[in-house]
Amino acid sequence: MNPNYASQPQFPGQQYINDPMANMAVQYGSSLAGQGRDLLDKNLEKYVSTSKIKYYFAVDTAYVGKKLALLTFPFTHSDWSIRYNEDEPIAPRYEHNAPDLYIPVMAFVTYLLTAGLVLGTQDRFTPEQLGIQASSALVWIVIEVLAMTLAVYIMNMNTELKYLDTLAYCGYKYVGMIMSLIAGLLLKSNGYYGVLAWYGLCIVFFLIRTLRVKILPHHQPQDDFSHGSKRSFYLILVISIIQPVMMWWLTRHIMFGK
Repeated sequence: MNPNYASQPQFPGQQYINDPMANMAVQYGSSLAGQGRDLLDKNLEKYVSTSKIKYYFAVDTAYVGKKLALLTFPFTHSDWSIRYNEDEPIAPRYEHNAPDLYIPVMAFVTYLLTAGLVLGTQDRFTPEQLGIQASSALVWIVIEVLAMTLAVYIMNMNTELKYLDTLAYCGYKYVGMIMSLIAGLLLKSNGYYGVLAWYGLCIVFFLIRTLRVKILPHHQPQDDFSHGSKRSFYLILVISIIQPVMMWWLTRHIMFGK
């Protein structure tokens, strides 16, 4: 064995991987996420048609890669339209502008695992604490979806936005939350705030461009915000701006214990 091995520098984050508390946090988070997924599978059919759910999980590796790249850098993307086949939207694997639930669900699970890792490295991990994080995130996303659905109903908008679409769009913010926590773990507060600001800007831009296709009336140009379309644009703006606020709200106490 090299006698100087112990003094050799470690790669960034290695101390977290070797931390027993962090490992226990990740294992418990994985177990908690698995139990939640099993419970969801058992009860999902009672409330949602399986055929509708299958559409949102009809993805492949190429789609996931393109969508993650789009969420990370959406500014050069030009065509935000969604193609249809006989009045039915094309499955996400063939249309990367279509909403999906695979990335939000996987990102939510990964967010819990990352939260457990961060709490473990800070010696703040407990099963109850991780359960609180999971419950809080679920409650807030349900509130978001209900509030947006209610707003569309009250404003009497004729849109193509379904509640599962809303759930998907709200769930995309977990990608940025994961990256912010990882950056904070490796680079402390500067890394956390820098990555959070970037992904917050990206999600606002992404949602404004995406929701315009779903919400704004098709009989009017999307750059004409007169009459009813002006109210629609204000709703799109509110929905988009809320996302980075929620990203900060759901990660700051994990990162800084406040």
